[in-house]
Amino acid sequence: MTTEHEDGDCREVLTEVYLYLDLECSDDRRSLIKQHLDECSPCLREFGIEQEVKALVNRCCGQEQAPAELKDRLRAKLSELVVEVEATREMG
Repeated sequence: MTTEHEDGDCREVLTEVYLYLDLECSDDRRSLIKQHLDECSPCLREFGIEQEVKALVNRCCGQEQAPAELKDRLRAKLSELVVEVEATREMG
């Protein structure tokens, strides 16, 4: 089943994909993100890329934990990149 989503929904899901992958969001939010990914092919493709990056980092870094400050900076940067990609899509 294909469901159309608002661009804002997609942007929000892609911004939170690392929280979803790291199990760092509420169960309710996880359910909403999972439902969106199940119904939205473009986000699911993007999510697949994110999963691969996370798996690669996990293989390379093993059990090391990143400092909270680094995680926060990375999340902020990823959010900026999602906004930039969306703006580029809208223009092109």
